[in-house]
Amino acid sequence: MNSWVRYFFLFIVVVFLQVTIGNSIHLLGVAIPFLYIYFIIRLPLSLSVNWTLTLAFILGLVIDIFSNTPGMNALACTVVAFLRKPILNLYTPRGEDYSESEPSIRNFGMSLFVRYVLTFSLCFCTLLFVIESFSFFDIGRLVLRVLASTILTFLVILGMDSLTKSGREKRL
Repeated sequence: MNSWVRYFFLFIVVVFLQVTIGNSIHLLGVAIPFLYIYFIIRLPLSLSVNWTLTLAFILGLVIDIFSNTPGMNALACTVVAFLRKPILNLYTPRGEDYSESEPSIRNFGMSLFVRYVLTFSLCFCTLLFVIESFSFFDIGRLVLRVLASTILTFLVILGMDSLTKSGREKRL
């Protein structure tokens, strides 16, 4: 029960941060940090696919409601939530079992977590901006927005993860 309360609190915090801070940051008119995907990244890998997709859809829908975007975030969140385990399987060594852990720097190690978050962010940003533009008319600007937002989101998520404390650590 304690973990559900923690995830509910994380949900509220990432939505609040995205709506108040994240939606107002547009570096050079191209880079937007998507803070809320940290919630999807941190969901336990033991959580069923149905629950993961449902929580990701609800997260995207809440962001869509506050951002006045008609379902774009809900679709992008749902698709990347579905791709979460295949992305992780790209980078996990054979024989390693991470199915009972929660993705974080502490549980995965820096190398695996960085590759996982970078790929996850790239998939999310690509999907969201393609849905938003719904065309490849200005492909240069689309690629610039995807890459800049991916890098900014990646850096913010690494920063957020380094600030969190896992349940196994002792407080000094």
